[in-house]
Amino acid sequence: SLAMVLSNLGYRFTAVMPDNVSPERTELLRAYGAEIIYSPGEQGSNGSIAMAKEIVANDPAYLMLFQYGNEANPRAHYETTGPEIIRDLPEVTHFVAGLGTGGTLMGAGRRLKEFRSKIEVIAAAPEPDDRIQGLRDLEEGFVPPILDLNMLDRRIMISGEESFKQTADVLRREGVFAGVSSGATLAAAMKVAERLDEGNIVALFADGGWKYL
Repeated sequence: SLAMVLSNLGYRFTAVMPDNVSPERTELLRAYGAEIIYSPGEQGSNGSIAMAKEIVANDPAYLMLFQYGNEANPRAHYETTGPEIIRDLPEVTHFVAGLGTGGTLMGAGRRLKEFRSKIEVIAAAPEPDDRIQGLRDLEEGFVPPILDLNMLDRRIMISGEESFKQTADVLRREGVFAGVSSGATLAAAMKVAERLDEGNIVALFADGGWKYL
């Protein structure tokens, strides 16, 4: 999104990403004219964040918008995603989303709890030492500044294998071509449903599947 917007505005854009991201993601950024700097894949997005901060510290020409610490991230979901859920399903009892930057969970979650405090906000996260693209393992030591863990009612750990299975199943059964992190979100939502006699669960799919072919 940043690459697209900045291309239209005439700004140069540099993306720092792990070197094991999907080829589709790289090609899309290049199509928008972005420069790409790769960080070691085994360090995940934490390594990318550290490298980007170092680049910015050494070159004042850069501005780092830093989605992990930018209050505009949760505010966008507070102003749009949360109200959309309330409009379309006012009977919502549980909200499940992937734990990435934390923006979706914090913004939509805060708006939902203002609407009805008993609505549970639940994060889908990868199991320790398991990598699911788009999701964050807090045990690695980096907690996004915008993330308030006190707002989460639960964190449900999902394996990479389970995430891929649900991603494939929802495509085959429902024709929904979602990303891998969405498979984890669906798996977490199903675990929530197993413990309920009744309820209305909203599971947010944050990404399409074509970038993970």
